[in-house]
Amino acid sequence: MPRRHSARLPAPLFTACAVLASAALAEPTVIENSLGMKLVRIPAGEFMMGSAESPSVLAQAFPGYEPERFTQLQDEAPVHRVRISHAFYLGQHEVTVGQFRRFLAASGYVPQSVADGTGGFGYSADHVTRRQPNQDAFAGRDPKYSWQNPGFMQGDDEPVVNVSWHDAQALARWLSQTEKRTYRLPTEAEWEYACRAGTTTRYPHGNDPAKLAQAANVFDAAAAPHWPLWANRAVKASDGFAFTAPVGSLAPNAFGLYDMLGNVWEWTADWHEDDYYAHSPEVDPPGPAEGTVRVRRGGSWHTWAFYARCSYRNWNAASTRYTLVGIRLLMQDASPTPNEHRAPHAP
Repeated sequence: MPRRHSARLPAPLFTACAVLASAALAEPTVIENSLGMKLVRIPAGEFMMGSAESPSVLAQAFPGYEPERFTQLQDEAPVHRVRISHAFYLGQHEVTVGQFRRFLAASGYVPQSVADGTGGFGYSADHVTRRQPNQDAFAGRDPKYSWQNPGFMQGDDEPVVNVSWHDAQALARWLSQTEKRTYRLPTEAEWEYACRAGTTTRYPHGNDPAKLAQAANVFDAAAAPHWPLWANRAVKASDGFAFTAPVGSLAPNAFGLYDMLGNVWEWTADWHEDDYYAHSPEVDPPGPAEGTVRVRRGGSWHTWAFYARCSYRNWNAASTRYTLVGIRLLMQDASPTPNEHRAPHAP
């Protein structure tokens, strides 16, 4: 396992982070696009990407976990300086069910879970009441599950799930063509920079997992009854939501972004590579040139606190569609258009 590096910030970068954090606390610039998505302007800046926490430190912070979970994090190291050289706009919220529905109606696109006839994954109450003690409550891929039916009720203001990386790409392409701008998935570096919003801790609010439920819809006391098999991993607090929550239900980070942790995992543009951090460029790292799986970030409504850290990297095949995975888009070209208007910042 690569040696973990100290998380202490060099003086110039510490000053840069302090300036960035001050800028982040100012009221953000928010615009709204043709699908009703609100996007927040994220300024250029620098940050330290990754995690330097040792297995022993993590074991103390997350008691009761199997020790091997803390020794499989080579891809979060080494901690390294990254400069994001350009400002960009990022979705203030995850793409919602209603926004995805409007995209499908306007574009004629058919999501992979429907197009290939194999469906998505879903939550099954039958699995809870009838399963053996070592079984989970998720049903395997089935045509009855899709973005419209993840096995639990969703409103139009909740994040869409059961969407593949290719579905996210299709949405970005359609918006780019329709609005004559450049929409895309964020790179891993852009995503982590936006998530941290000037902080250097496990979560944007600090290091304490017990406080995570105040700002993130994760696996907690509200969700635990639906998964008795994993109840001992639940955050000892309740965010009030057993499954997905309406976007923006909890506190934003200092950039004014909601649900960067929790609610749904978010696809990024990058391929995954275990040792990418050891040789990635310092300025605007684009991710590996090739790979077999795409990175998703941020955790979900079913994610344990350990995996909902800013630095944690997860991945899936691009065709994966799952009840825990959704979309947040980046807009690269933010020049105003006549039908665009400023949206007020929600406190």
